[in-house]
Amino acid sequence: MSKALLPWLILLLVSAAVSSLLFYLHLPAAFLLGPMAAGITLSLCGATLRIPRPCCLVAQAILGCMIAQTLSPAILGVLAANWPVVLLILFTTLGISGLSGWLLVRYSALPGVTGAWGSSPGGAAAMVAMAHDYGADVRLVAFMQYLRVLFVAGAAALVVRFAMGENAQVMSQQVVWFPPLDAGFLWTLLLTAVTGGIGFLLRIPSGVMLLPMLIGAGLQTGGWLHIELPEWLLVLAYMALGWSVGLEFSKAIFLLALKTLPQILLSIFCMILLCGLMAYGLTRWLGLDFLTAYLATSPGGMDSVAIIAAGSSADMSFIMAMQTLRLFSILLTGPAIARFISRHAPRENPLREAS
Repeated sequence: MSKALLPWLILLLVSAAVSSLLFYLHLPAAFLLGPMAAGITLSLCGATLRIPRPCCLVAQAILGCMIAQTLSPAILGVLAANWPVVLLILFTTLGISGLSGWLLVRYSALPGVTGAWGSSPGGAAAMVAMAHDYGADVRLVAFMQYLRVLFVAGAAALVVRFAMGENAQVMSQQVVWFPPLDAGFLWTLLLTAVTGGIGFLLRIPSGVMLLPMLIGAGLQTGGWLHIELPEWLLVLAYMALGWSVGLEFSKAIFLLALKTLPQILLSIFCMILLCGLMAYGLTRWLGLDFLTAYLATSPGGMDSVAIIAAGSSADMSFIMAMQTLRLFSILLTGPAIARFISRHAPRENPLREAS
């Protein structure tokens, strides 16, 4: 066997083993968390594997179509009827992320712009891309973003598992891995390719996932298309996304961030806790079940939250509406928040000089 293929084989075997264990324990998003854990393990052991970008883009487009299956126009009425609460949650999340970034820069060695973008609770890939345009240290931003995704995804999966109880086992047993396919599957693949390609060409942040999601939901709601995605295809997409996150945790970046790791972890845990408190508020104000409220306010990434929600009994429409609104609000306000933190943060940064 070629030496170049051996690390990929090890990655695949470790991913399969961890995913199978998590699936046996009826943990949601087992086929996302397993590859993620395997990727982190191999990266910290010195592996330099990277998932080809086209594979990640295809996986995001497939995920967008998966979300489109569950979206309903009725959710717009719910959001409109409760717009004060929705806006309060969005502004509170922005405030938490801004305060987190400011505190990180003030009480650690992180550069100002890096701390701002690294603590933004939006789509991790979009935040990393925008951070590059604003002069941040992309390596540290990526580490902070994907570390947050790791902890948020793990916490959300555990919340879903304990909230569902015995229902988690029932849902795991009901999975049909290789269902019969019809013309709807081919039309779904065409939708994925066309809308995902347009999102990529237009350079819309997270557009490769958002366009299939929005256009697919419109076509299915109008009765023009029945989105059909077999479970085996979704598992492949989950694995690609899990690997893309896990393999970002290189040993060099980890050592670079080691100085500020306690502060970064503290900010992530505080953000998870505060968003959990907002979820509790949603259960009181809107009468939502805690599972839906928790995933709706969970601080990203949007793709991992969608995968976890798909394996639960939560209201996917409300969750993705809130997650999408938050992503857009972060994209619109992120540059201004980053500039504010940069101007008011200490100018001397040992970490920047060392890097």
